[in-house]
Amino acid sequence: LSISLEEAYTGLEKEIEIQHLETCLKCKGSGAEPGSKVTKCPSCGGSGRIRQTQRTILGSFSSVASCPACQGTGEKIDSPCKSCKGTGRSRGKSKINLKIPAGIDNGYRLRVSGAGDAGSKGGPQGDLYAFITVKPHEKFKRQGDNLFTYEKIDFVSAILGDEITIMVLNEKTSLKIPSGTQPNTVIRLKGKGMPRINSSGYGDLFVEVQVQIPTRLSKNQIDLLKKIKGI
Repeated sequence: LSISLEEAYTGLEKEIEIQHLETCLKCKGSGAEPGSKVTKCPSCGGSGRIRQTQRTILGSFSSVASCPACQGTGEKIDSPCKSCKGTGRSRGKSKINLKIPAGIDNGYRLRVSGAGDAGSKGGPQGDLYAFITVKPHEKFKRQGDNLFTYEKIDFVSAILGDEITIMVLNEKTSLKIPSGTQPNTVIRLKGKGMPRINSSGYGDLFVEVQVQIPTRLSKNQIDLLKKIKGI
């Protein structure tokens, strides 16, 4: 399942549709036509296994294998279910609400108990495993619980200092620009990164400050800068 970095940041509940094996409604998982007789397999006596002995020059070796007559079920069905062809299961679709916790990362595997394939011959259902992929973001990069991004500021803010509002995925936060900030300076904001999935708290946010130098200035701006340079 692919999700965005914003969805990984907040967590979400997502409805997904899966194809899996369900218990056959007609035979209720028995594999036999309704009213058909089910008896013990005469080949294995109902155990589902047979012992095989092989003689070699080194002696006799015994092994246990699944009974080929009943495919290991231990049963003989006089009339197999026509709907599922005696398997007791049929392919169907189900909709499942998958809860994705905040802070999840690439490679995480979520388990939904009892949402997998139906068990053989009316046995319990297996589990569903969802493998999560977080799609790359155009501005934010992630390393563990930390986030890395950039922010463009004008040269006056870099010289005098400033406090600006930036967007961190789905939330606003303040970024203080110290006076005299140099281009490509990295400012660390503690606790503004990704939620920690296995514990409380958040990672950190690292913002690279990119100072923009104007390419066009008015005559008044040029005169002011010349005065500053003269000082």
